[in-house]
Amino acid sequence: MNIHIRDINQELMRQILGVSATMFAKGFLGIFYGSLSARISQDRFIINKGEAIFDKLTLESLIVLDKTHDYRWNEASKDAHIHANLYANFSEAKFISYAMPPYVTAFSLKNATLEPKDYFGYEYLGQSIPIFDPKDFETWYERADTDIVRHLKQSKQDFIIVRGYGVYVYGRDMGEIAKKIDLIEQSAKILSLSQSLALNLQDNTHYGI
Repeated sequence: MNIHIRDINQELMRQILGVSATMFAKGFLGIFYGSLSARISQDRFIINKGEAIFDKLTLESLIVLDKTHDYRWNEASKDAHIHANLYANFSEAKFISYAMPPYVTAFSLKNATLEPKDYFGYEYLGQSIPIFDPKDFETWYERADTDIVRHLKQSKQDFIIVRGYGVYVYGRDMGEIAKKIDLIEQSAKILSLSQSLALNLQDNTHYGI
């Protein structure tokens, strides 16, 4: 077994492995992009390695990181520093996922907010979700960890939609995180389809919630 994870709770790792293939199949995670992690202790977390393939994620695809920036950080996902800063700032974060669902990523290129018109999106995501604009992609990874945390604190949400980049979500259960990403993607998909079908949905649509 991978020496870096041999003492880690097996259930914790099973949650990551169980969700990975499903999210890959739905197009939320790709071969080049995406990351999944779980907090182990206050200063330690487990995350996929940089070369991980999400539809065939194994225990060997995971690595444990802490505050010691040794060789393990070079093997880990390039998103590791973002996950680390999220764990440092949000005590309620037990799991984190970065995904790039195609509909919401495309939707973010043309819109400043996501305003769900479908029932489930409206009920569980909210009436209006701001889309964060990273502006300069050339320096994005240098400041992504601080920009994402700042936006999440300001919005008081457990997820962020980043224009042209994708979605970060944190929570206490990996399955719930996957569901939230699916809700975000479906709301964006429904809005995109409704626009293409020229449906005139009123901005004040309510469901008595």
